[in-house]
Formats: sequence, C-alpha cells, structure tokens
Amino acid sequence: MTTTQKKKKKTTGGIRLGVLIAAISAILLAVGCLIFCMKSATPTDQPRWVRIPAGADRAAVADSLRSALGITCGNRVYTIWRTMGGTPSRAHGAYRFDHSTSSAGAARRLKNGTQSPVKVTFNYARDLADMASKVTRNVEIGSEEFLEACDTLLPRHGFRRQQFPAAFMPDTYEAYWTDSGERLAERMLEARNNFWDERRRQRAADLGMTPAEVATLASIVEEETAKADERPTVARLYLNRLKRGMLLQADPTVKFATGDPTLRRITRRHLAVQSPYNTYLHHGLPPGPIRIADRRTIDAVLEAPLHNYIYMCAREDFSGYHNFAADYPTHQANARRYQKELDRRGIR
Repeated sequence: MTTTQKKKKKTTGGIRLGVLIAAISAILLAVGCLIFCMKSATPTDQPRWVRIPAGADRAAVADSLRSALGITCGNRVYTIWRTMGGTPSRAHGAYRFDHSTSSAGAARRLKNGTQSPVKVTFNYARDLADMASKVTRNVEIGSEEFLEACDTLLPRHGFRRQQFPAAFMPDTYEAYWTDSGERLAERMLEARNNFWDERRRQRAADLGMTPAEVATLASIVEEETAKADERPTVARLYLNRLKRGMLLQADPTVKFATGDPTLRRITRRHLAVQSPYNTYLHHGLPPGPIRIADRRTIDAVLEAPLHNYIYMCAREDFSGYHNFAADYPTHQANARRYQKELDRRGIR
C-alpha cells in the first residue's frame, strides 16, 4: 500500500468516525429533546388550570405557565410552545392539564387554542343580577357584560324585560372561559329551550299558559314553600284560583313588591303596596318571575295533581308545611292558629 493510499484510508476513516459521532450526537440530542417534550406538563398528579388572558404578550404567557405549573414545568412548556411558533393571541383561553399531559401536548394545545370547557353553575338566584354574579365566576367576562348581553339577546327571543328570569334555569352548564356574554347567555338559553320540549309546551297550553307564565307561577310556588313534596299541591291551588278568576293573594309577591324578601310577617301596610307584582291588588300572574325557578318546580306546575283547595296558611308548628282549605271558614280557623303562634313567639 502506497503512502497516498494510506493517507486516503486514514482520511476516509476519520470522516466515517466524524459521521458516526455526529449521528450519535444527533440521536442523543433527539432522545434528549423527546424526553424533554414528553415530560409531564404538571409537577404533581393534581390537575392544573392555565389561563391566558386577552391581550397577553409572550412574557405574560410565560408568567401564566410558571404560576400555574411551577417554574420548571412552566418554562419547559413555554420553550416548546415558542419553538412551535405559538402566538399569545391564539393561546388566549383556559386549559386544564393533568399528569398524563405531556409538555409537548400542553404546548400544542396552547398553540392551537384548544381550550378545556369550564363548568358554569348556579343552584339558586333571586334575580338576574344574582344569577349573573354566579355564572361569571368561572369565565373571563364580568356580570355586567353578561347582563348587557341579556338586554340584547332575550328580546330577540320574545322575552319582555320582566320575563328575563324565565329564560334561564338553575343548572350546571358547559362553556369556555373566553365565551362572550352573549355566547354564554345563548348556551344557557339553549338548555332552557331544550327543556321546553313539545310535550311540556303542550301541557302549558292545556293550562292556558305560556312557558314564561309557567316559570312565573313556579317562582311563586318556590317562594311559597321550601318543601319540594308540597309544591305540586301549592301549584294546583294557584291554578285553581286563576281558573276561578280569584286574586292569587300570594305573600311572596308582596315581599317582592316591597323589595324586602326577609319579611316574616305580612301586614295590611304591606298588602297595600302599589306594584304590578302585588297579587293582593292585581288579578292574574305578575309581569314575570320573582325568582329563577328550578325545572323540577316547573314540572310540578305542569303536572300538578287535581284537588279543590283555594286557600293555604303556614302551619302553626313552623314546620315549613301548610294547612290547605277548600272553604273560607276553614281557612280562617287555620289562619287564627298561625297568627296566635306568631304573637306567642313575638314575631312582628
């Protein structure tokens, strides 16, 4: 072998060695990157929520990730997200990550804006403002924006201002953190409309009522008794009074008219309050619900069992239940027992 051949072989060997080293380095780098990307996005088994607010810049995205996921995991997800070409405007939203979510998976969701749904819940609301404060707790908008959206949306669906509470029902709804006020209201209204299926609408029509009027009566029934098993009986009592053309004379409507829901004893002064909601003065139903009625109470109105009661009075044992009567003398006797117990207990 000549000297030239020896040099050429040595050079070729060196190139091969260099290529081998480069290949090994590339493989090690790829493995390292894979390990880096596949590490969990969260530092613990507990799920973590990352919220990227509207108008955030890259620094704000990094801060949100570190705050929610911890410095190490947050930096890792941020680095991968930046490498993927993520933009803050697209990342705007709320994301739920658990220990099974890889850092790359988390970064990819941020890049694509693939949010996690959030739960919007309210179990009870006296009025729309009360409901708005509850349903906006887990979304980006505030209660004022939600109420403004209701002012725009609900009239388009045939609701008068006083009937707005009839457009919603207590429940848990699925939404997105970035939903606008109108989108959130639409989601909730859609659930209400799905509840009012053809069968329920026909049942309401059989009673001579619209769905909003049924919700109005249901709101009175709920305020009248906290006992769910008594509500169908109370509902039929009021339906009987409506059918006979009698005043409803429902104490809860008087409380609503006075603006004082804490009243424990209704006096003649309260009964004289001038308001379209005072059913001691005005025939028929009030202009709208006095609270946001539960769907079970709406069904209690629609399926109220037949009876001939037209009077009711709280039981003197303060159990929360009522004594019912089909004639006025019996009702007077029931009322006297209750008034006597009020006096004995010093309730004014």
